[in-house]
Amino acid sequence: MVFDQKFVGHAWEQWHWDTKDKSPAAKLSPCQQAVYFHTNLLLESEGSAGVRGTKGFCHGEHYWEVEFLEAPYGVSVMVGVGTEKAALHTESRRCIDLLGVDGESWGLSYKGCLWHNGQSSRYTEPFYQQNTVIGVLLDLDAGALSFYRDGVSLGRAFSGMDEVGRPLYPLASSTAPETELQLGLRSCRLDTLQERCFHAVAEHLRPQAPPDSLALPRAMRAHLLALHHRA
Repeated sequence: MVFDQKFVGHAWEQWHWDTKDKSPAAKLSPCQQAVYFHTNLLLESEGSAGVRGTKGFCHGEHYWEVEFLEAPYGVSVMVGVGTEKAALHTESRRCIDLLGVDGESWGLSYKGCLWHNGQSSRYTEPFYQQNTVIGVLLDLDAGALSFYRDGVSLGRAFSGMDEVGRPLYPLASSTAPETELQLGLRSCRLDTLQERCFHAVAEHLRPQAPPDSLALPRAMRAHLLALHHRA
């Protein structure tokens, strides 16, 4: 967890990994916060496999952490962001750096390289340790994507994120058998009192009381429903 003053004013978020938007080689825990790649013991690897988060971001500042429960190894283990069109699986068991293979995603490999649009560049030292925590800071107001390692900022990785024009989703991928990645802290900056109020109501809604059942104006119910579905 980060202790940077930059994150003062952030509020907790509750999105998780998506049960539908993932590779067949990715399995989720019951709470959908942990993802396990290539668990079929009969296969050494099924190529590059990915998973997408349930919530896409169009504006604002968002931060989340992914813990490497096992030491990363193999061709590629990555975290990053991408559009709804970002690839989540490779055919013919091809093992590649999946996040950043094209223009639909941006990724950081455990080997310390950044990937986007099929191009890579050196960004930081490799991380091979078990329980390494990689933080992802997506600031769509500033158009920047940055990463943290065990609470320490690694600096800006990508610019121009505000020009994508489509929601950006959290992503993770791996080629290595039995890779285990766990979601940790997830937060966002709420800049207005109205946003804070909507967020507080959405966080406390019960399944038996969905937003569209509340005695509120239609526009407010629609906004709450969108937040509720993305949680």
